[in-house]
Amino acid sequence: MTDTLSTDLVHPADSADAAWWRHAVIYQIYPRSWADSDGDGVGDLPGVTARLEHLRDLGVDAVWFSPFYTSPQADAGYDVADYRDIDRLFGTLEDADAMVARAHELGLKVIVDLVPNHTSDEHVWFQEALASAPGSRERNRYIFRDGRGPGGDEPPNDWHSVFGGAGWTRVTEADGTPGQWYLHLFDSKQPDLNWDNDEVHAEFESILRFWLDRGIDGFRVDVAHGLIKEPGLPDYDAELHILDGELKPGAPKPPMWDQEGVHEVYRAWRKILDGYGEPDRILCAEAWVRPQERAVRYVRPDEMHQTFNFDFLQSQWRAADLRAVIDTSLAAADSVGAPSTWVLSNHDTVRHASRLGLPVGERRPNGISAADPQPDRELGLRRARAASTLMLALPGSAYVYQGEELGLPDSTDMPAEFRQDPTFIRTQGKEIGRDGCRVPIPWVKDAPSFGFGPSDATWLPQPAVYGEYAVDQQVGVEGSTLELYRDLLRVRRERELGTGGLAELAGYGDDVVALVNTGQGQSTLVLANLGTEPVALPEGSTVLVASGPLTDDGLVPLDTTVWATTA
Repeated sequence: MTDTLSTDLVHPADSADAAWWRHAVIYQIYPRSWADSDGDGVGDLPGVTARLEHLRDLGVDAVWFSPFYTSPQADAGYDVADYRDIDRLFGTLEDADAMVARAHELGLKVIVDLVPNHTSDEHVWFQEALASAPGSRERNRYIFRDGRGPGGDEPPNDWHSVFGGAGWTRVTEADGTPGQWYLHLFDSKQPDLNWDNDEVHAEFESILRFWLDRGIDGFRVDVAHGLIKEPGLPDYDAELHILDGELKPGAPKPPMWDQEGVHEVYRAWRKILDGYGEPDRILCAEAWVRPQERAVRYVRPDEMHQTFNFDFLQSQWRAADLRAVIDTSLAAADSVGAPSTWVLSNHDTVRHASRLGLPVGERRPNGISAADPQPDRELGLRRARAASTLMLALPGSAYVYQGEELGLPDSTDMPAEFRQDPTFIRTQGKEIGRDGCRVPIPWVKDAPSFGFGPSDATWLPQPAVYGEYAVDQQVGVEGSTLELYRDLLRVRRERELGTGGLAELAGYGDDVVALVNTGQGQSTLVLANLGTEPVALPEGSTVLVASGPLTDDGLVPLDTTVWATTA
C-alpha cells in the first residue's frame, strides 16, 4: 500500500429520500423449504407466518416468495395452473392474506413471483387448447405449430428445452390422430404462452391487479427476457447455456431471448403499478441478459424497477473480476437512472458458500453430486462471508437467499432417487440440477427435521451437517454467520450504504478490492483481501464489521472483507 490514498468516483450518491426499492435488502423465501407447520415435509404459508420475526430480527426490508400458486409441481411451482389461488400444499388464500398482513405489521414489504412465459399444461387455457382445433382462438394463446417433414412428424424447428431435450412436444388431436406441436422452452408440462395474443396481455394485467389489490408490494418476473420470440421461429443450433447467458463466440443472437417486444409488455405493466400510487409497487426482472448495457434496458424509467445482477453472481473470486463487474454494473445502471441489484445465491444456482469453495477459474456447475469434485467447505464459507460483506456494502438493492445468512452449503451428497429437478430428469442425470440449493433449512439442531417442521419428514433430505448451521446454534453467538449478517444489515442501514456514492480507493495491490461508500455523508472503507498476504487498513481506521478475524497485529487476512471508518 502506498503512503497516500486517493479515490476515484465510480458511482454518485442517490438522494437521501430515494424510494425503498432503490436500496432495499430483500430476502428470498422458497416456500417448500422454509418452514413446515403441519409435518407433511413441505413448507407452507402458516409456517412462513410463524417465523417472520426471524426476518425482522435479521434486518431485511422485504421478502420475495417463489411461487405458491396452484400447480402440479412439475417444476416446483413454476408450472402454474391457477395464478389466482394457492396450492393446497402451501395453504389457502386466507393464509396468504394473513401472511402478508403479518409481514406488513413487521415492517416487511412482500414481493411474489410471477411466471408469464409459460403456464402449466394443467391450466384451464391449455386444456381448452388441447380440446380445440388447430387455428382456434384457444390454441392461439400458446405457440402451436404444424410439424415439418412427411406427416408433420418432425418438430417445427430445432429449439431445445433449457432443461434438456427437445423444446417441442406433439399432441394427439381430439380424433386420436397425431397433431400439432407446442413449444416449451422449459419442461413439457410448461407450454409457452403466445405473447403476440392480446388475450394473454389482458390476462396478466388482470393477474397483476388481483395481487396488487391484496396488498402485494411487487413482483419478481420469471424468465422476463423470454416472453417474445422472433417472428417465424427460425432455427437456432448454436450452443447456448440459458441460465448463464454465455454464447459460443460468434454465435447469433438467440431468437427466443431478449427480443424487443418484451419492453412493450413491461411498459404497460409499469403503468398499472404506478396507478396504485404510494407506497411504490415494484417489478424485478429475472433476465439472464448480456452485456450489462442490454440488461439495464429492462430498468429504464418507464419499465421495471430492478433486474438481478447475474454478472456479479457469476463473477470469479478474483479481485480484478470483482472490481470490473462492480464498475461496469454501476455505470450501466447509472446510464438509465436505476439502482444495481446485487445477488450471490438463489434457488437456481449452487449456494455461494459451496460455489466459492471450488477452484477459482472453473465454470460454475449446475448442481453438485457426490461423484463430483467436492467444494472445500471451510474455504467456501470464509469466501462466502467475505463476498456477502462486500455485496452488502455496495450502493443499490441486494437479495439474500434463504439460509445464506446461516452459511448453508449446497447438499452435495443427495442420492439420485431423491432428486426432483426437471433438469436432472430430462438429461438422465447428466445435469445434476438445482435440488442441492433447495433443501429445507435448519432452525433447531436437536429437533425433528432440524426444526423445519414437527416431524422428520422433508421433501428433500437434509444433510446431517445442516444441524451445525441451525439458527439456534448461531443466535447470539459471536462470530457466527447469522450474527455477521445481522451486524452487516444494521450498519448498512445506519450508515445508509444503499444510497451512498462509491469510489475506488487507490494505493492497494491488484489482489485487493478497496472502496469507499459515502452514505449519509460518512465515509465507510470497504476492503476485501483476495491476495495471499495480509494487508493493513489505513492508519487511524476503526473496524465496524469484519467477515472474519483480523490478524493479531490488526491486518486483514486472505479472503476477508472489512468495513471501517477512517480518521
